[in-house]
Amino acid sequence: MKPQSLFQKSLLATSVALLLTGCGSTTAAEEEVPAAELSTDDSALLGLLPSCEEPEELAEVVEHACIHAELGPFEAATAAALGAPVLVDVSTPHTAYNLTLPWNTNSWGWAGRVSFLPDESGEFAFLLSRHRGLRIYDAATGLEVARECRYQVPTDVCGALKTAIVADLEADTEYYLEFRSVLSRNSTFSLVIEEAAHHHEP
Repeated sequence: MKPQSLFQKSLLATSVALLLTGCGSTTAAEEEVPAAELSTDDSALLGLLPSCEEPEELAEVVEHACIHAELGPFEAATAAALGAPVLVDVSTPHTAYNLTLPWNTNSWGWAGRVSFLPDESGEFAFLLSRHRGLRIYDAATGLEVARECRYQVPTDVCGALKTAIVADLEADTEYYLEFRSVLSRNSTFSLVIEEAAHHHEP
């Protein structure tokens, strides 16, 4: 990639972020705009999912996930590069996965996928220690799964987690969780997955 092209894309990403700030609609969830994808769906690009209403159940899930994000058990893993076989599984419940994304050789930035196989059907909350979210794909069909909403975790609720993405998934169906990052600091993060409607015990 030519240096001038990289500069132009960085400038474009910064301009979009500043424009959103000027309109008063940007949040910490849009701190990283992937300039290379500015031609795609802007709502997916900026993570502008509808905000989750804060039902008591979701707040309880976040509080429970926070315990695992802070106290474990922990498991370190490096995500599979895009296009490579996905061998890393993050299906173990009540576990904080410390994920590292590989450098994306086909583009710029970091990107990777991990596998998730729910044992029950229903809504799942994907809680991250970064603001940038994820995209979910059916491993068999390659089709993207709709994410229902996004919840920005207040720091007074949990300092170790920043974002929760909720999606409705089917039991015994393998999904690929895809993560991207333009910034190095967002290429390593924690992931905790919990059933969104499940009542947890501390």
